[in-house]
Amino acid sequence: MAKVLSFYRDGFRNMRLGRTLWTIILIKLLVLFTVIKLFFFPDVLQVNYDNDAARADHVLRRLTQSGAAFESNPRRE
Repeated sequence: MAKVLSFYRDGFRNMRLGRTLWTIILIKLLVLFTVIKLFFFPDVLQVNYDNDAARADHVLRRLTQSGAAFESNPRRE
């Protein structure tokens, strides 16, 4: 195991172009996941409920419901 770790450590230490490529890859992943989070996964609880008590009640009801009683509309009471 130590030989494998040493192999990778020495390989990454001696890279020149690879460091630049890894930096570009990491920046692209950061931007990609940030954009996906902002535009495709909105904070539904924040939008649909006005206070923490209503959010907590909704989450508790969803966690304790059976699969057959699953509601598709979160505002339905």
